[in-house]
Amino acid sequence: MMNQPVARREVVRDTYFGATIEDPYRWMEDWQGEEAQSWIRAQAACTRAYMDVLPEREALLTRIAELRDASPYLYDFQVAGGRTFYLKRDTGDNLTKLMVRIEPAWSEKVLLDPATVEGEAPAAIDWYFPSRDGQYVAYGLSRGGSENSVLYVLEVESGQILDLAISRTIYTHVSWLEDNHSFVYLRFPEIPAGAPVSDRYKHIKTYLHHLGNDPEQDPVVFGQRISAGVEIAPDDYPQLITSPTSDWMLGVVVHGDLREISIYAAPRAMLSNPAHCTWTKIAGVDDAVTGYAFIDDIIYLRTHKDAPRYKVIATSLEHPDLAHATVIVPESQMVIEDIRIAGDSLLTCDLDGGIGRIRRFRRSGGEPEQLPLHFKGKIGEWASQTTGPDIMLLLSSWTISPRLYLYNIISREMTDTGWYPPSPADFSEVEAHEALVPAHDGTLIPLSIIHKKGISLDGENPTILRGYGSYGIAIHPLFAPSMLAWYERGGIMALAHIRGGGEYGKQWHLAGQKLNKQNTIDDFIACAEYLVAQNYTRPRRLAGEGVSAGGIPTGGALVQRSDLWAAMVLHVPAVNALRNEYTENGPPNIPEFGSITTEDGFRGLQIIDAYSKIQDRVNYPAVLLTAGFNDPRLAVWQPAKMAARLQAATTSGKPVLLRVEFQAGHGLTSTKQQADEELADVFAFLLQQLSV
Repeated sequence: MMNQPVARREVVRDTYFGATIEDPYRWMEDWQGEEAQSWIRAQAACTRAYMDVLPEREALLTRIAELRDASPYLYDFQVAGGRTFYLKRDTGDNLTKLMVRIEPAWSEKVLLDPATVEGEAPAAIDWYFPSRDGQYVAYGLSRGGSENSVLYVLEVESGQILDLAISRTIYTHVSWLEDNHSFVYLRFPEIPAGAPVSDRYKHIKTYLHHLGNDPEQDPVVFGQRISAGVEIAPDDYPQLITSPTSDWMLGVVVHGDLREISIYAAPRAMLSNPAHCTWTKIAGVDDAVTGYAFIDDIIYLRTHKDAPRYKVIATSLEHPDLAHATVIVPESQMVIEDIRIAGDSLLTCDLDGGIGRIRRFRRSGGEPEQLPLHFKGKIGEWASQTTGPDIMLLLSSWTISPRLYLYNIISREMTDTGWYPPSPADFSEVEAHEALVPAHDGTLIPLSIIHKKGISLDGENPTILRGYGSYGIAIHPLFAPSMLAWYERGGIMALAHIRGGGEYGKQWHLAGQKLNKQNTIDDFIACAEYLVAQNYTRPRRLAGEGVSAGGIPTGGALVQRSDLWAAMVLHVPAVNALRNEYTENGPPNIPEFGSITTEDGFRGLQIIDAYSKIQDRVNYPAVLLTAGFNDPRLAVWQPAKMAARLQAATTSGKPVLLRVEFQAGHGLTSTKQQADEELADVFAFLLQQLSV
C-alpha cells in the first residue's frame, strides 16, 4: 500500500536466562537520530495521506467536533478558602482553562487560559494546587504534550502571575503551609549530559519555597540522605503533606507505580529544621496501605492487608500501632476506592458491582450511612474541605451526562449546582448493559456493552472492544458524547473489565500482574469470543482497541489470535516491555511489570512483549498504531518498532499504519482539535476495515 518506507533490519540478539530474543529494529531506539526521525516522519506522512482520503473521515470529524463542542467539560475540582477551583474546556475552546467560583455569588471566573500563553507548541495545564485560603494557586504548565511542567503561581483576586518559574516539576505535588505564602513541592534533579534517560526520574526531593525567594536557593526538606530514619530509594517519590487540621506532617514515599506507599509522621514544627527532624514510621509497603486521610492526631489508612477489597483502619500519629489499629470500615463486597474526611465524618468512595457508592461513617462511632445518589453510575470526582460538611460529587454513567451535586452531610440534602449543564447530545436511543463472560479458567469477566437500542443480533454489527487491565485501575462508566458518532453508524462499543485492573479489588489486580499477565490477554480474547458467540458481531466486523498499558491485552490478542480481528488500534501502546526498562519512565514501572534482571521479571515481561512475538508470513489484521513525539511515558520508538515489524511480517495485504502527533505526548494534555482528529481517523479507519 502507498509508498511506506521499508525499515532497515539489523538484528540484535539478547539472551535472558537461557532464552534468546531477536530485535531487528533496535536502532530505532535512537529515535532522535536522523535515520529514525526520517523513517518516522515518512511513515506519518503516508498515514496522513491514507487517512485524508477515507470516505467517512471528514463527515466524522465534523460530527465529533460538534458533539464534543455541544457542552463544556469540567474536571479536577478542588475546594479551598470557600472557593471552588476546577479545570474547564468550554464550547469552542481548544485547551483547558483554570477556573474559580467564589462565594457568595459563585460567579465563574477564568484564572488562566493557556491559549493566551505565547509559544510555538501548545501549552497545557498539567496540575494545580490552591493555597489553604484560596488566595493563590500553584500550577504546572508544559508544552507539546511533554508534561515537562514548570511551576508558576498566580494571585486569585487580581489574576496576576507572580515572577516565579520553577522547572523540572513534572508529576509534582504541592502542599501549602499555614501562612499561605509558602509551600513544599517535588522537584527532579538536573540530569547531566550523557546520563541515560532512565535516570530522569531518580533522586527526587521535596523543597520548601517562600514566595519572593529565589527558587534555586530553596532548601531540601524531605528526601534521600536528608530525612533521618526514612527509607527512600533512588526511584522513589518523597512527598511532604501538611494539613490545616493537624499539627503533624506526613512524609509519603511513593515507590514508582507501586500502589502501596510508605508513610512517616513528624511534628509540623520540625519543618524549620529538616536535618534534625525525627520521623516516625506509620506504615510500610508490607502494610498494604494505598490511601490515607488525617486530622488532629489520627490517621485513617485504606489497606488491603487481609482485606482484598480494602478496609479502613485508624491509629495515632504520635504513637502508631498498626497491629492494634482500630477497624473503622471493615471489608465488604464493595471495593473501597478512596477515603476522605468531611467535618465529623469519614467518607468512603466505593465500587459496588461497577456502580459508584458513597458511605458515611461518623468518626465518633455509630452505624454507617449510605448517601442517596440521584442515579446509578460513576462517581467521577469528589471534593470538600476537611473541616466542612459539604461535599461535591460529579456523577455520570454510560448514557447520562455528568452532573455536579453538592451534598450536605448534616442536612442530608443533595442539590444540583447547575455548574455542569446536561449535554445536548441525545443518548435517549443508546443503551448499556452488563454481561459476565467466562474466561479460560472459569473466572467471570465483567463486560460492558453499549449500542443503539434495537440492534439486530445477526453478527453484522461493527464492534470495538476496549481493554486495559493494569495498575489495579478499574474502568468506570464514562459518558463520552463523541461516541455518538460511532453509535449512529450502527457501531457497538464493549469494554472488558479484565484482570490486572481493580474492579474487584487487590486480588483482581494481582490475578493479572507479572507472571499472571497472560490472564489479562486471555480475558480480552474471551470477551471478543463472547461477542462473536452471542452474535453481536463476527471477526470480520470486530476491532480491538487499547491505550498505553491497554497495548498489553490488544498487542497480545493481536499476535496470539490474529484470526479473531478485522482491525486492531493501539494508542501510544506498551508493546516492547523487554526494552521499556531503559526508557525514562521505565524504572517507575518495575513494581508493576517486573525487571529483566530477575528470571521471574523476565518471564513476566516476555508475556506482555507483543513486538518480540510477531511471526513472519502471518495474515495479521489491519493495524493502526498511534504515537506522541514528545511522549514522556511511552517513547515513540515503541509503536514505531511495532509498526516496522508488522509491516515486514504480515501477508494479509491489510494496512499497518503509524500515526504520529509531533506536538503531543501521551494524550493527557492534547488539544481538543488533536483529540477530535485522532478519533475521526480511528473511526474512519475502522469503518473501512470492518466493511461498513
